[in-house]
Amino acid sequence: MTVASPKIEASSPHVMNTYGRLPIALDYGQGCRVWDVNGNCYLDALGGIAVNTLGHNHAKLVPALQDQISKIIHSCNYYHIPNQEALAKKLVELSGMSNVFFCSTGLEANEAALKLARKFGHDKGIERPEIVVYEKAFHGRSIATLSATGNPKIQAGFGPLVEGFIRVPINDIDSLKSATEGNPNVVAVFFEAIQGEGGVNLMRMDYLRELRTLCNKRDWLMMIDEVQCGMGRTGKWFAHQWADIVPDVMPLAKGLGSGVPVGAVVAGPRAAHIFQPGNHGTTFGGNPLAMRAGVETIRIMEEDGLLENAVRVGAHLSQGLAQALSAELASGAVREIRGQGLMIGVDLAKPCGALVQQCADNGLLISVTADTVIRLVPPLIMSEAEADEVIQILCPLVRQLLQVP
Repeated sequence: MTVASPKIEASSPHVMNTYGRLPIALDYGQGCRVWDVNGNCYLDALGGIAVNTLGHNHAKLVPALQDQISKIIHSCNYYHIPNQEALAKKLVELSGMSNVFFCSTGLEANEAALKLARKFGHDKGIERPEIVVYEKAFHGRSIATLSATGNPKIQAGFGPLVEGFIRVPINDIDSLKSATEGNPNVVAVFFEAIQGEGGVNLMRMDYLRELRTLCNKRDWLMMIDEVQCGMGRTGKWFAHQWADIVPDVMPLAKGLGSGVPVGAVVAGPRAAHIFQPGNHGTTFGGNPLAMRAGVETIRIMEEDGLLENAVRVGAHLSQGLAQALSAELASGAVREIRGQGLMIGVDLAKPCGALVQQCADNGLLISVTADTVIRLVPPLIMSEAEADEVIQILCPLVRQLLQVP
C-alpha cells in the first residue's frame, strides 16, 4: 500500500512579516512553469514580478552562471570588472546613451537617479533642487524613493518624507507646466514609461515627446524609470523607445539579470559625468556574477528573438483576454485591458485581490495591483499556447468574481 506523503506547510515564522504571502513554497521551475514543495505545478504569469526574463532553468543561462560561479562570484569595485564594461557597452548600444552605473536593485537605481538630479541642480547653483514626479508612481521603499512614489498607503507611517518633489497627474502636459511655472528650482522630471505598481498605466507617446521637448527647453533631466517595463518587456528594449525619444537618465533592474539581482542607471550625455569618484557607490553592484547574468540575458534575448516574441505573444494574450471577457468589457464590469507586449493589466470595476489565491489554486500565478488591476508580466519566453492557458484559467475566475455581489 502506498502512503501519501504529508503536506509540507509553507511558513516562515522567523522571517519578518513584511509580505502578504500565499501558502506556497516554490521548489523548482522549468520554462514558464514552477513546482512547489508539495509537487503542485503552476503556470507562471508573474515571472517573479517581471524579473524572470528567460523563465526558469534556461538551458543557455544556467551553464553560463555555473561557469561564472566556478571562477569568481564577487569582486569589490576597487578593481576593474571586465563584464561591467561588456554589459555597460551593450546597454549604451541598445539605449543610445553614454555610460552606466551598476547596483543591485531597482530601488538603488532610482535612488541613484534622484542623487544625480540633485547634484545636477547643485552643480548649476540651485541650493534646493526639485523634481517633478507623478500620481500613482512607484519608485521604491527607501525614504527618498518612497517620497517620490505616489501612493499614500505605502507612505503612511514613515514621515516625514523627503522634500523636493512636485507631483502631477500623468499624460497632462498643461498640469505639469502649471505646477512648475516660474519655479527656477526644478531640475528633473522622473516617471515610469508604464506604471507597474500603479495599475499598468501607460504614458501616451505624444505626451512623452512633448515632455522631451519641454525638458530640453527648460534644461531639466528627463529620467525614465524602466525598472519594470524595460528589458524587452514591451517588445522594445525600453518602453520609451516606442515614442522615439532618448532620456537623460534611465534606471533599470528586474529583468536585466533573469533573476540574479542586477540594477543599473544608464546616463546620457547631459548626466554622464555628474557622478565623480566618491559621489556614489555600492558593495554588491556590478559584481562578476551579476554582470555575467546581465551579459548572458541580453545575448540570449537577441539569439532567441524574445523582443519579437513579447510583441507576438503579448498581442495574442491581450486579444484573447478581450475576446473572452467581451461581455464584461461591454457592461463595464471589466473597465479596460491595457498594456504593451507582455506587460498587461486587466482593470476590473471592483477589488480583485482574492483572485491571486484563486488563480494559484487553479495552477496560475498572477498578481493584483492598485486593488482592481490584474497584472500579467510572465517570462518573455511564454508561448501562444501558454498564453491560451492563462486565458482559460483566469477568465472564468474573473467572471465568477464579478458575479459575487
